[in-house]
Amino acid sequence: MIFIENEGITDPRVNLALEEYALRNFPARDYLLFYINEPSIIIGRNQNTLEEINLSYVEENNIHVVRRVSGGGAVYHDFGNLNFSFITNHDVKSLNNFLKFTEPVIKILNSIGVAAELKGRNDIVVNDRKISGNAQFSTGKRMFSHGTLLLDSDLDEVTRALNVKMSKIISKGHKSVRSRVANISEFLPEPMDIHHFRSFILKGLYREEPDFETYHLSPDEWKAVHQLKEEKYATWDWNYGSSPKFNIQRSKRFPIGEIDLRIFVEKGHIESLRIFGDFFGKEPVESLESLFHGRRYDREEISEVLEPVVIEDYFGALDKEDFLELLYGEDQPDL
Repeated sequence: MIFIENEGITDPRVNLALEEYALRNFPARDYLLFYINEPSIIIGRNQNTLEEINLSYVEENNIHVVRRVSGGGAVYHDFGNLNFSFITNHDVKSLNNFLKFTEPVIKILNSIGVAAELKGRNDIVVNDRKISGNAQFSTGKRMFSHGTLLLDSDLDEVTRALNVKMSKIISKGHKSVRSRVANISEFLPEPMDIHHFRSFILKGLYREEPDFETYHLSPDEWKAVHQLKEEKYATWDWNYGSSPKFNIQRSKRFPIGEIDLRIFVEKGHIESLRIFGDFFGKEPVESLESLFHGRRYDREEISEVLEPVVIEDYFGALDKEDFLELLYGEDQPDL
């Protein structure tokens, strides 16, 4: 295992660029990356940014908004949150296997009396309160599994900066998402600042992997990381993108996450389809969206388009009939 030193950078645009650069360009070995971001909202790959954030609050408080390449939901980062990323070879036993990558971290937390466990799709919880959310991304050959560790974050900022959807609140069975989130500091026997916590987790992982080594990027590598940041993670197109034109919206929360469809139908044909949500999938939904362009908005034709599609590649464990029903259910609008 090689630990990638991010040199204390707290700009989320640089840190996400570093993570992607390492994934795509470093030799095929196992890596670990830690980073701490200044106040920011990190948007899931498939989400509609403007519907996930409180835009006026974000702008007034100079909070970064950055889209990541992995799926899942929007999360709030600040100086009280430690992010970890395991970068490895892709294999079918690792993709969507969050236990494999969170278990070493959970073991370290357990060693200091924090009764952490993996629960639900991708959350580490203590007493049913979330202290970590996790997501994954795969290129087909390489992948990373990354997550948050809320040590001492300003949890009130979560509800101020994000637009938390009612469907998510209902699905969690709580009156608010804020009530089910916790800081690890609440469960520690002794106070620990974020830098001490970072060192503690890293030393624990070093003990698990005796052949650990630390890697510092070369000036040329940092130049490439900053170029990726400027060309992608610092751009409006990547982080926000234009809101799609649509005349049909259909959304539903499934066990795999929420799927939100925006469909523009003109003269009975699908001119555009956009798929948003906090689901996890191996393949980019853009390739699924493109299959419907120009096709009749008709259940039989939509079913025909879906027939050869492996729907699990885009959403995880979702039944194709459920997606068809969402895309073209019984209650159709008059167009």
